[in-house]
Amino acid sequence: MRAAQGTVGVLTVNFGEPSELSLEAVIPFLERIFLQNAGLERVENGRARAEELARRRAPSLLDEYRAIGGSPLNDQAERQARGLESALLAAGYDVVVAQGYQFTRPFIDDGLQELREAGVDRVVVLPVYPLCGRSTSVAALEAVDSALGESGWGVSWTGVTGWHHHPEYTELRAANIRRYCLEHDLDPTDPDTILYFSAHGTPARYLSEGSRYDRYVQEHCAAVAAAVGADRWTVGFQNHTNRGVPWTVPDNEDRLREVAERRLIVEAVSFVHEQSETLGELDRELRDFAEAMGKEFHRVPVPHADPALVEVLRGVVEHAMTSPEGDALLARCRCHPVSNALCTNARRTLPPSSFVPACEGQAPCTMQSARP
Repeated sequence: MRAAQGTVGVLTVNFGEPSELSLEAVIPFLERIFLQNAGLERVENGRARAEELARRRAPSLLDEYRAIGGSPLNDQAERQARGLESALLAAGYDVVVAQGYQFTRPFIDDGLQELREAGVDRVVVLPVYPLCGRSTSVAALEAVDSALGESGWGVSWTGVTGWHHHPEYTELRAANIRRYCLEHDLDPTDPDTILYFSAHGTPARYLSEGSRYDRYVQEHCAAVAAAVGADRWTVGFQNHTNRGVPWTVPDNEDRLREVAERRLIVEAVSFVHEQSETLGELDRELRDFAEAMGKEFHRVPVPHADPALVEVLRGVVEHAMTSPEGDALLARCRCHPVSNALCTNARRTLPPSSFVPACEGQAPCTMQSARP
């Protein structure tokens, strides 16, 4: 064992998707998601509203799951967790890795209980979301803090909110795109080809409250495009407008209407697993939309099984286990209410969001393609 003392429990946190293709499984899953974000609307009964939204959305989401043969997210996340545990053990650490999902079983409190029963001395929580967002990384660590308080387990713990700024992660995504282009005879420098980043959207209110998610998206896409050598690139957002509240702009469909290039190399930049939002929303819905416009649609697979991804996760966890104040990679998160949250973004000052005014209807705002 190396710098960490005692057995360290690592809890990897993922979104989770239902493994059973039935309304009985999908409706409660959606209710949990809508209830977590109930504050986006001013309603008297947030739970009743969550149930209403879930029952409205469930049939179409169930159709999506059936069309893609079920979501592979949970299986891929479990393999990543096992790979991470093996990598940490091989590096000489005494660790136990458990899984927790935000919206399906095993839940976050289930994963924590597993670590408690294993007798770990402290815990590192790693939300497997590279780009820190309010309803993903931040909410995951808040849920951990709440679950520990309710259980009475006074274990020392550290959380990691965002790790997209890890230099090896940028190269991993760029290498995956380059490899895909070689395999499919695509040239990202071709004048009629554009590298199109599809990022999961977020409600504009979260940006106005201080989330820097949209700026993380912008800087990460710029870094990946530069590493790929793509002269032409742009970003659109996958938005879910069930509540009718403003989300990030531009929406994918709106952005594609502005793209002049005929050939799209599509990178699902927010995801490290294949799931309904990549296999359904991108590969089926967005592809149909783009091809109806006469465009070629080439979607780069998410590198969920790339050994380099496990190495990135191992490095992040290792820093969180051993780093004092002033660590080269992680520092105390500036925007998370949990004081023991670390991230790769804390030392950097990013410009004000260019998306909040437009989303709130105050001023026009666009994200332009990056061109010489």
